[in-house]
Amino acid sequence: MPLLLRGARMLATRGTRFLQSRGYADEMKLTFAAANQVFYDDLEVRQIDVPTFSGSFGILPKHVPTLAVLQPGVVQVYEKDGASKKFFVSSGTVTVNNDSSVQVLAEEAHPIESLDASACREVLQASQQQLSSAQNDVAKAEAAIAVETAEALVKAVQ
Repeated sequence: MPLLLRGARMLATRGTRFLQSRGYADEMKLTFAAANQVFYDDLEVRQIDVPTFSGSFGILPKHVPTLAVLQPGVVQVYEKDGASKKFFVSSGTVTVNNDSSVQVLAEEAHPIESLDASACREVLQASQQQLSSAQNDVAKAEAAIAVETAEALVKAVQ
């Protein structure tokens, strides 16, 4: 047997054993909560799309374990029955574990359908005014964060 073929077979066997030893599952359980509400409590879902500071990405069963910081934006959950739900999150973390369980912990989260587009635009205008009138570095930084979050909020409801 050629050396290359033997090496490839050995890597495939070891890779399979490694994946099996990691405890990967064919299902994915989601816990998604914020201070204001628990949206999913260890429920099985098909996919979760999350906005993070390193880029938006989708999570499927058997996803590599990950820890990421959420940025303001939309978390989309594809449920087991095919339904899809969208939530606006202000910030937080997402953790993907070895067993394909996922925790999304948001500082604040709201279903998109519960948001009022005109109220979101008003929040953006107020945040922009706050930024333009900020007197010191701390106030400017806080206002810039508020503008970033409000811009993501307006984009989410469009």
